[in-house]
Amino acid sequence: MSANERVNILLVDDQPARLLTYQSVLSELGQNLVCAHSGLEALDKLMREEFAVVLLDVSMPGMDGFEAARLIHDHPRFEKTPIIFVTGHGDIPMSVRAMKAGAVEFLTKPYREQDLLEAIQHGIRQHRTKREQRAEIIELQRRYELLTLREREVFPLVAGGLLNKQVGAQLGASEKTIKVHRGQVMQKMKADSLAELIRMAERLKITSIKA
Repeated sequence: MSANERVNILLVDDQPARLLTYQSVLSELGQNLVCAHSGLEALDKLMREEFAVVLLDVSMPGMDGFEAARLIHDHPRFEKTPIIFVTGHGDIPMSVRAMKAGAVEFLTKPYREQDLLEAIQHGIRQHRTKREQRAEIIELQRRYELLTLREREVFPLVAGGLLNKQVGAQLGASEKTIKVHRGQVMQKMKADSLAELIRMAERLKITSIKA
């Protein structure tokens, strides 16, 4: 995702008329604003397309904003989705509750338009970072799948800091053979250094075994 790419922003508010107000405020961002009228509808829209940020009105009949946020974040696909809470009756306990609910910002009406724009831009940056991290994990998993069974045994031992001789002792192989496997692991994982391979192992949650 490039810095100039248009993203979807989801507004969860039981009053559709507010969509026009938000569209007016957000027009300068040039992003797509979509409205959902309840937490359930929001989850349904999230399942259908990608949203960078969710704007949640706290005061809604039935399922309020906090319950909607919990519904969204309880889903494994959306647990990291940036949420901005908006309310007309905010106080410190409510703001604390919002932060605990995973909000990137808690805005109390009347808020400055600039505060809303900055909050959304912050959420978009978070979304982009997390999407890049997910893409990195997917790529590392693809590389890991190229390893043979023996190379997958060698990988955590090397990432744990063991020398070729020590790895060979654990796996019942010669130091020369382990050196070849180690080279294959480095090549297939596209690691330029041991430090980079260790970082990859951490990203993949591959247990590093030390002597």
